[in-house]
Amino acid sequence: MSTGTVALVVIDDAIAMWDMYELGIATAVFGVAHTDLADPWYDLRVCGLRPGRPPAGPGFALNAPYGLEELEKADTVIVPVVPESYMNTGRELPAELLDALRRASAAGARMVSLCNGVFALAAAGLLDGRPATAHWEHARELAEKYPRVKVDDSVLYVDDGDVLTSAGLSGGLDLCLHIVRRDLGARVANQLARRLVVPAHRPGGQAQFVERAVAVTDGGIAPVLHWAVEHLDRPLTVEDLAARAGMSVRSFHRNLRAATGTTPMKWLLHQRLARAQLLLETTDLSIDQIGERSGLGSANNLRHHFAAHVGVTPSEYRRAFPASDRFQAERIRAVPA
Repeated sequence: MSTGTVALVVIDDAIAMWDMYELGIATAVFGVAHTDLADPWYDLRVCGLRPGRPPAGPGFALNAPYGLEELEKADTVIVPVVPESYMNTGRELPAELLDALRRASAAGARMVSLCNGVFALAAAGLLDGRPATAHWEHARELAEKYPRVKVDDSVLYVDDGDVLTSAGLSGGLDLCLHIVRRDLGARVANQLARRLVVPAHRPGGQAQFVERAVAVTDGGIAPVLHWAVEHLDRPLTVEDLAARAGMSVRSFHRNLRAATGTTPMKWLLHQRLARAQLLLETTDLSIDQIGERSGLGSANNLRHHFAAHVGVTPSEYRRAFPASDRFQAERIRAVPA
């Protein structure tokens, strides 16, 4: 078991409030000395290109005490975020940053990105031919800009040995805890997760499972989809939904794809799995009962689809949510409106 030096890369000294989340995640896990859990803990060093200065707009000024030369000396290098000033304007990432990332990787550092920090690793060529993930909102752009990267937007994080990437926000915390689990073992990682008040372990293969909303302006599509979500326990067919929308099956397919980006059957399966997840999180219903209420049928069918699309079994997913939370959720729903 080992820890070592973690270099946290700050690409720009003007940090937007939204970007502080990933920075805070890495700092909470690696920068706070949890020496009661393991001693020594990690040695976190915040590294940047230049001294900090006040941000131009709302946000924070961060003065990184270390320069990019520290990356080559680090055991782990984390790029938590690429600022929106680069993402939205087409600005190229600084050449000195990309060179420093390449040197660190060549020196044997474990390279890690959180959320859209993956664009820095990709720009440095460190993800060519390798699997990687990012926040689902950035996955298509990543795949288009760096076609040699094997982008998977359906997982929380990817551990490819010496290069690890994560989805955004809480997916970044899952990856940080995974790293602690790799370095210091499950007991330490579980205790740290409890301290941070998060599930002890969400496997990287678990889906991001992002629900795409349908606007009320989608005419006949939105009402029928909202109706379907309220009746998932029924054996719904595409023909049923098309008839309810007053459309031909072909027209319904076309309109639903335009509204949601997927096919009717995939959309329906997504909704059934989302309902099953909610019931696993908030109730103590049996797996058979959850299968029935979500419209997935038998317990075996529920397990099959859960393993294929969420990446864990229903029982494994449920274990991430304490029984006390489910009882409290039941009590809240029992209170009359």
